Amino acid sequence: MSFFDYLLLFSAMGLVTYLPRALPLLYLARRRMPQWLIDWLALIPVAILAALLAPTLFCEARSFSLGKPELLAALPTLVFSWKTRSLGGTVLVGMLLYWLIGKIL
Repeated sequence: MSFFDYLLLFSAMGLVTYLPRALPLLYLARRRMPQWLIDWLALIPVAILAALLAPTLFCEARSFSLGKPELLAALPTLVFSWKTRSLGGTVLVGMLLYWLIGKIL
């Protein structure tokens, strides 16, 4: 492949990556969305985070397990997060608990 082919390829890849993100923003920027849609869209980050964390916390080698160190550290970290609403504190508590549980188990 020549330099021009690579340039065309990278430009096309950038375009197909950028357009699906930019078009909805441009289309919805000046429009008023219904409140139910705004409420529904607010739930998407939580659902994505839960979908990413659940297999790590609950599954071990294709079986359900409640004794994983990740889950044992996540539960008190979740309580700390709810009580304090501190992102930095939650990260520190989670890392400390995971380290301690790794030393104990």
